[in-house]
Amino acid sequence: MDARDFIKVGMNAERMLVVPAERTVGHFVPGMPFVYATPMMILEMEMTAGDAIRSALQPGWVTVGTEVDIRHLAAALVGATVRTTAKVVAVERRVIRFEVEAFEGTRKLGEGRHARGLVNVEMFNRRLAAGTTP
Repeated sequence: MDARDFIKVGMNAERMLVVPAERTVGHFVPGMPFVYATPMMILEMEMTAGDAIRSALQPGWVTVGTEVDIRHLAAALVGATVRTTAKVVAVERRVIRFEVEAFEGTRKLGEGRHARGLVNVEMFNRRLAAGTTP
């Protein structure tokens, strides 16, 4: 399957999250501040990218994260409302590339690029069971 047939540059999505204590550095690392953790911001960016193209995928197909290049620019406290955006900037045969950003109000918290690979779930599960996934 060729993603260029159904994923288009410019497709986008947005997600909102009120930062819970469970997504802070302090939750995972004793003694650290209770601010939005970088891996949790990246998770939200990946989920937003998936949202941007999910409706265009055929049944039995999903995308999985394959690359992240993210800069975490500013801290956000527990209770902050974070808006995450993702926009398709390039489409290859099996790879979709995104620009992603995170904001608290107008203040930019993070930015970068993310790529997702197109995967047939049934074939992937077969390879996984056989121990032959790339």
